[in-house]
Amino acid sequence: MTIPNILVLPLIASLLAAVTCGSVGTLTLVRRDTYVAGAVSHAVLAGLGLAQYLAVVHGATRFTPTLGALLAATIAALAAVALRSRKQNSNDSALSAIWASGMAIGIGFMSITPGYQSDLMNFLFGSILLVSVDDIYTMFLLNILIVAALALFWRGMLATTFNAELANVRGVRTRLFETIISLITAIAVVLLVRITGIMLVIALLTLPSMGARALFRRLIPSMFAAMLLAFLAMAAGIAISWHTNMQPAAPIVLAAVIIAVAAHSLNRLLRLKQKRATRHG
Repeated sequence: MTIPNILVLPLIASLLAAVTCGSVGTLTLVRRDTYVAGAVSHAVLAGLGLAQYLAVVHGATRFTPTLGALLAATIAALAAVALRSRKQNSNDSALSAIWASGMAIGIGFMSITPGYQSDLMNFLFGSILLVSVDDIYTMFLLNILIVAALALFWRGMLATTFNAELANVRGVRTRLFETIISLITAIAVVLLVRITGIMLVIALLTLPSMGARALFRRLIPSMFAAMLLAFLAMAAGIAISWHTNMQPAAPIVLAAVIIAVAAHSLNRLLRLKQKRATRHG
C-alpha cells in the first residue's frame, strides 16, 4: 500500500511526537502530574496570543508562535514548581490559577489583535496534516532536548518520581529534579500542541502511557511500549481523517482511547488466564 506524499510529513511528526508521549507521558502518569501538564498546556495560549499580537500589530515576526509557546510553557512549569505544596488542595488551586490565567491572557491578546487568528485556531485544535518541514525540524530539536535531559538526569528523576521523600533523605536534590521534570513536560506540551492542539494534548500524554502501564510494570519497557501505542494511535487517526475528511485531532484521541482500553482488557485476560492456570496447577 502506497502512502500519499501529503501524509509523509504528518507520519514523521507522529513518530517524533510518539517519542515524547512515551517518555514524558509515562513519567507524568507515574508521578500523577497530569493536572500539571493540563495547566501548562492551557497556559501555552498566552504565549501564542502574545506572538500573534506582536507579529500582526508590531511586525515582530521573529518571535514565532513556537517561541511564544515555549516561553509561556516554561513560565507556567516554573510557577507550578514554585507554588506546589504538600497540601493537595492548595496544589490544585495553584495549578487552576496557572491554567485560568494563561487562557485569560491568551484570549486577551487574541481579542486586541486585528483580523481572524487562523494560526491560533490550528494550535487550539491541532493541525498535524499541515505540518511543514520547519515544524519537523523544530519537533526534532525539542525531542533532542527531552532525550538529552532524560539521559543526563535519569537517576535523579527516577528517585524523585517513585519516592521523593526517601530520595530527599538520602541527599537527592529532589526540588531540582522536580523542576527538570516540569521543564521537560513544558517542552513536551509545546511539541504535542501542533498534533492535537491545546484542548487534547493531555489525552495524548496520558492515554498511550496508560495502555503501556497495563502491559508492563517496569518504567523503561513502559516508555517504549507507550511510544509504539502513541504512534499507532496517531497513524490510525491520520488514516481516519484522510478517508473521512475530518480534523485529525479527534480521531487520534479516539484511537488512543480504544488502544488504551484494549491494552487494559488484554491485561485483565492475561491475569484471568494466569489465575486459572494457578488453580489447575
